[in-house]
Amino acid sequence: MTRLSVEMLAADTVEPITSAGHAQLGVAVLVGIAVIVLLITKFKLHAFLSLTLGSLVLGALAGAPLDKVIASFTTGLGTTVAGVGVLIALGAILGKMLADSGGADQIVDTILARASGRSMPWAMVLIASVIGLPLFFEVGVVLLIPVVLMVAKRGNYSLMRIGIPALAGLSVMHGLVPPHPGPLVAIDAIGANLGVTLALGVLVAIPTVIIAGPLFSRYAARWVDVPAPDRMIPQRASEDLEKRPGFGATLTTILLPVVLMLSKALVDIVVDNPENTVQRVFDVIGSPLIALLASVLVGIFTLLRPAGFSKERISPLVEKSLAPIAGILLIVGAGGGFKQTLIDTGVGQMVLDISKDWSIPALLLAWLIAVAIRLATGSATVATVSAAGLVAPLAADMSTTHAALLVLAIGAGSLFFSHVNDAGFWLVKEYFGLNVGQTVKTWSVMETIISVVAGALVLLLSLVI
Repeated sequence: MTRLSVEMLAADTVEPITSAGHAQLGVAVLVGIAVIVLLITKFKLHAFLSLTLGSLVLGALAGAPLDKVIASFTTGLGTTVAGVGVLIALGAILGKMLADSGGADQIVDTILARASGRSMPWAMVLIASVIGLPLFFEVGVVLLIPVVLMVAKRGNYSLMRIGIPALAGLSVMHGLVPPHPGPLVAIDAIGANLGVTLALGVLVAIPTVIIAGPLFSRYAARWVDVPAPDRMIPQRASEDLEKRPGFGATLTTILLPVVLMLSKALVDIVVDNPENTVQRVFDVIGSPLIALLASVLVGIFTLLRPAGFSKERISPLVEKSLAPIAGILLIVGAGGGFKQTLIDTGVGQMVLDISKDWSIPALLLAWLIAVAIRLATGSATVATVSAAGLVAPLAADMSTTHAALLVLAIGAGSLFFSHVNDAGFWLVKEYFGLNVGQTVKTWSVMETIISVVAGALVLLLSLVI
């Protein structure tokens, strides 16, 4: 297992923009994070503004010239958006195409037609995991809630027995599997290999979602026995469509970017020769940009055209898909700016210096930092980007697989115990018609199980690979 050591100090470490001591830097970090937390939770300020102000406070208290702090923040923001912004946009377009064409409904209906009784929770976790690959968590919740409520109502199932597996599938994908924003940002900050991270993320996700979904839902259904609220069953997208895409075509479109990225990782491992023509081809088609772009282009013919979308309707659909992600892009970008400010003020170096004599594993430290920020801010994305900035120097001497595991440790920690400062908490509460206590006993506990199980699996994997 990779442990913190003084040898991790890389020769190309960035020259800090301040000469502050560890005590001053420590205070600056704590106050900077506290400012972000208070602005988000107490004053309800948007996370983009909160991260921006927190970065400026951090730099100022660290004793760095303000112009250099601004330069660090804007550099980090630009680099992060350049690295993941297009991918987030393509993912949003694919998700919108999937929803509006009725493709998501087609997958849901096909799987549910083949499931019944005890297999229904397993069918729900499968649906959510597949649907959750290209969709943001909030979009996935809105998309799957009608299905969850209708299945619970028509089949006379416990709402929690059906709902928890669906939420677990979405949440695990959101926290552990690229191309979701959190894992992408952590991969970019740490310099991990996307294909390896994707492969290991899926490996960790499968047992995690089984434990937190179908298995835990048995207990959640006993603790909270509530009926599906009729008022929360909205109209499904496909009800307005005369026809919709087929199951096979829809599933192929969703899985195409995953297959391309995993193929690239496999070829890189097997061939391991950057000059090899086959490897160079897969390096191109398996890059996240090309993989997602290919899926979007294929989706025009496999999703939109079969649903009866004319050429004139495609452009407005793309435009509508991009508007809601403006806030996400800004938050992710500001998180990158905060990360760069942490690095340039020497905080990463400070973490290495202070922890050089610790026996705590680097992966566990990354998980704990992400947990602390998640509990404080309520945002999995803020926790991921902030923790990635703090622990990025630890990846300097890590192998490719351990750098990927570091990303997954951060992602696991970022999901820990969602509570009242998390928008997802209120989304689940309102859609399922729960009170705060019931939401904590179901949703919050489920998120904690995901975080702990995934974190433990990451640590176990680090012992064998």
